[in-house]
Amino acid sequence: MTDARTDLQQTRQQPAPSATARPYIGGQAVLEGVMMRAPHSFSIVVRRRDGSLLVRERAVADERVGIRRWPLVRGVSSLVESLRLGSESLRFSVEQLEKDLAAEEAAELAKSKASTAGLSALLLLRAFGLSLFSLLSTDDGQAVASGTDAKKGARGAMGVMLVFAIAFLIALPQAAAAGINRLFNLGLEVQSPLFQVITGALKLTVVVGYMLLIRRVPDIRRVFQYHGAEHKTISTYEAGEELVVANARAKTTLHPRCGTTFLVMVALVSILVFTAVGGLLPRIHTGSAIADNVLFFLEKLPFLPLIAAATFEIQRVFARYCTTGPLRALLWPGFLVQKITTIEPDDDQLEVALASLRATLFREHGEVPEVADDVSFANYEALATASHLRS
Repeated sequence: MTDARTDLQQTRQQPAPSATARPYIGGQAVLEGVMMRAPHSFSIVVRRRDGSLLVRERAVADERVGIRRWPLVRGVSSLVESLRLGSESLRFSVEQLEKDLAAEEAAELAKSKASTAGLSALLLLRAFGLSLFSLLSTDDGQAVASGTDAKKGARGAMGVMLVFAIAFLIALPQAAAAGINRLFNLGLEVQSPLFQVITGALKLTVVVGYMLLIRRVPDIRRVFQYHGAEHKTISTYEAGEELVVANARAKTTLHPRCGTTFLVMVALVSILVFTAVGGLLPRIHTGSAIADNVLFFLEKLPFLPLIAAATFEIQRVFARYCTTGPLRALLWPGFLVQKITTIEPDDDQLEVALASLRATLFREHGEVPEVADDVSFANYEALATASHLRS
């Protein structure tokens, strides 16, 4: 996920907005598509099986007001709102694939539906991890779901993501650390610094191992290609270059504000936090290793928002001041893991990401779409030359 500036107006022979007016942009790779988010709008563009581009663009309220602008608070707010937006984007992309599959012959359809169901589950699993690169951009906001059912669905999906995040980032690493402690007779208390270091190392192992595992799934590899296309597109925007494939192709797939980097930083920050405060929490000694671990797990849960908020602020600082020179070394751990979650995209995938950014910026440039429904364009060129989202 990332932040940037566009030359969208160039296609309409109008001057680009000044640097001070540049909106921040966030993004997320979805199934055969890319979501982009600006302060006042968001769009999802997916490529259909016939090669056309389907665009969903909506206005969203800019939530960066009042207490939501405060350091630490803005990180938690961004996470919650972005999880909601991400769940809607994932659901939209899966729905379009299912529509395309429904048009195929029955024998292939039966097989593909099973594949799609499994893929949907994988996408939910990766939402807490890979998708956090977009969910935690500095200015992400709230999705506007259509209708009560859609809102309930978004909340339900967000709940699933949070459950997986807690299970993978806290419960599983701690359980594995407890197993190692017992297997090797280390005799460590769950609140001891060494136990927390082991837990943190296992947390990183779980995150990296999970990414390596799902990368082997062909459909997820394509999502990772769209992840790379999203990064390249926003880097093009940040460079102030025209939003065309040739410019995006030359950019790197790595970005300092990616959610993959955020995950790595969360693991590192949690090691420091729990190593420092573990011994200061109420002492747990029930006589049962299982009970001790469960109680300490519950003690750690209230620290999750604080760790996420602190990591959000640290990542903002790193992305702003550590992209060049010796301080760039601070970004290397995240970049190394990004090499797992981003894959070089092809030109068709770059077009989807570029189209999503252009569609998002229509409203940001005061060109309010005249239709509320999803709009289809035959190709990228048709969207790039459109003056607004009218089919």
